[in-house]
Amino acid sequence: MDIGVPKETKDQEFRVGLSPSSVRVLKESGHNIFVETQAGAGAGFTDDDYRNSGAEIVPTPEGAWNQELVVKVKEPLAIEYKYLQKDQVLFTYLHLAANRNLTESLINSGVCAIAYETVEQTGVNRLPLLTPMSVIAGRLSVQFGARFLERQQGGRGVLLGGVPGVQPGRVVILGGGVVGTEAAKIAVGMGARVQILDVNVERLSYLETIFGSRVELLYSNSAHIEAAVREADLLIGAVLVTGRRAPVLVSRELVKQMRLGSVIVDVAVDQGGCIETVQPTSHTNPVYVEEGVLHYGVPNMPGAVPWTATQALNNSTLPYVVQLANQGVEALKNNPALAKGVNVQNHRLIHPAVQEVFPDLV
Repeated sequence: MDIGVPKETKDQEFRVGLSPSSVRVLKESGHNIFVETQAGAGAGFTDDDYRNSGAEIVPTPEGAWNQELVVKVKEPLAIEYKYLQKDQVLFTYLHLAANRNLTESLINSGVCAIAYETVEQTGVNRLPLLTPMSVIAGRLSVQFGARFLERQQGGRGVLLGGVPGVQPGRVVILGGGVVGTEAAKIAVGMGARVQILDVNVERLSYLETIFGSRVELLYSNSAHIEAAVREADLLIGAVLVTGRRAPVLVSRELVKQMRLGSVIVDVAVDQGGCIETVQPTSHTNPVYVEEGVLHYGVPNMPGAVPWTATQALNNSTLPYVVQLANQGVEALKNNPALAKGVNVQNHRLIHPAVQEVFPDLV
């Protein structure tokens, strides 16, 4: 099969769909890989690295897009919609629930669009291709939050770990899944006071086995959210409902009650966000102030650490890419987890969760 790897076009997105080592595996399996020039440069991979692994370097986006299978990291932007082709397979993160224009463009094009974030292993409710980036985003959320709490960045001037004689900062995490758990690990390691709120009591019990008394674990309801958010120095949105838009848990009125200069990092922003005042931002302009609170809404946070993120992503995606390359769309019949990843196919919106968001497109 002919496989294309375009250079990412999202602001400061330096990850790349296939690493040179992944290209080598595919080449050894008899496939042809066309990598847009400089596609891997931001992640530390040169064109020569790809050539030495068996790829052909192409000078334009068209050279990478005009292939049977296109492997990316982030969703196509509007300038890339023209490259979408009937019966082409697109394998990437999509997050369609927050992007009607992209959803319509995929349907109109006839492409088979498979989203990393909805590939789901049957029976265990595990999202194997979302997990590695969720781990990174969770860890980065505290790293970025601590940075923007610095006074020079516009924050309150709070050191999350505190010092002897001074209280540490308070980190409140909405959601105890992968993102929330990884955020808590970093926050605890920095010495912050940490609260996690979640509606799943079994998950809270599991988190107790990890953190013990170092983290306050609360059932998520409106009363607990309101009390925790008011006292937060750093509020992290870590809510996930597979394929659906994230529920809004924090209203503008509640944000108004937060301390001036406190920080919100909403990792759920690529699914619409779980905090009413959060809007998508970019690595170039990552924060803005709303109601006296700094808001960080970068939807591609792992793009800040592309060397790590590209390899972590490829470790999970490569078996699925190989199966798609070897079998084409027949792989969807042979692999139920991969079939759950299909969002759009044959001019139709397929994924049930996205259908609920856009019922008029079904």
